[in-house]
Amino acid sequence: MSILVNKKSKILVQGFTGSEGTFHATQMIEYETNVVGGVTPGKGGTTHLDKPVFNTVADCVKSTGADVSIIFVPPAFAADAIMEAADAGIKLVVCITEGIPVQDMVKVKSYLSDTNTRLVGPNCPGVITAGECKVGIMPGFVFIPGRVGIVSKSGTLTYEAADQVAKAGLGISTAVGIGGDPIIGTTTKEAVELFMNDPATDAIVMIGEIGGGMEAEAARWIKETGNKKPVVGFIAGQTAPPGRRMGHAGAIVGGAEDTAAAKMKIMSECGIHVVNSPADIGKKMAEVLKK
Repeated sequence: MSILVNKKSKILVQGFTGSEGTFHATQMIEYETNVVGGVTPGKGGTTHLDKPVFNTVADCVKSTGADVSIIFVPPAFAADAIMEAADAGIKLVVCITEGIPVQDMVKVKSYLSDTNTRLVGPNCPGVITAGECKVGIMPGFVFIPGRVGIVSKSGTLTYEAADQVAKAGLGISTAVGIGGDPIIGTTTKEAVELFMNDPATDAIVMIGEIGGGMEAEAARWIKETGNKKPVVGFIAGQTAPPGRRMGHAGAIVGGAEDTAAAKMKIMSECGIHVVNSPADIGKKMAEVLKK
């Protein structure tokens, strides 16, 4: 058991033959992820990394039965790639691309609302179920199988948290990098909800950052539903000046609840174990699970 992906997932790669797609698909295959093929328009009928290449997602799904797509398509074409995957009936789309115009994502969000497709990202490291399936760009060796789920807006802090959880003698069920753009497919709360309902996850690491209201929404939901599993939380950007964008497109303090201090306060009030430094995530998780 896990959330979103497991060893039975059949993965297709959009932007398969490009440099990013090639590099990361190779790593995914080395992790023994079941990559069944890829899509690059105009290259259908060829093979790449010993896997078939198709012109369209629909062709790939028909031939291979793929049910998960990962997207390495340049920003100008990525929104179309997401909608094409949804149109072909793909259940989970993971979009790695950074820099997709917000206007394009408004259309994608609206389009997906009428489908059964879940989007993770864009501008994210992807999803990994430790020891089973890696659909993303994260370093696979950091993720030791276990029973702690991670949901994070930050890519690098996802790997940092996984490493610390492992060093604390625990491991990861699934880690979800939800992405740092203002409009993303799966919110913090939605990812937390999946973990709360997952019998293979005992506790959750929730990593947020300044900007937007996703962490507060998730924290209030956790409290309202009775704090069923322990959650350790961290918010990046504690020293960020208001009104300045920090790295991610969505990381900007707009209102009073957008600051790191405000988010940490709300999370603490909702029963989340908040740490002030990412260096304490593993230690705190071990402590919480011993109680």
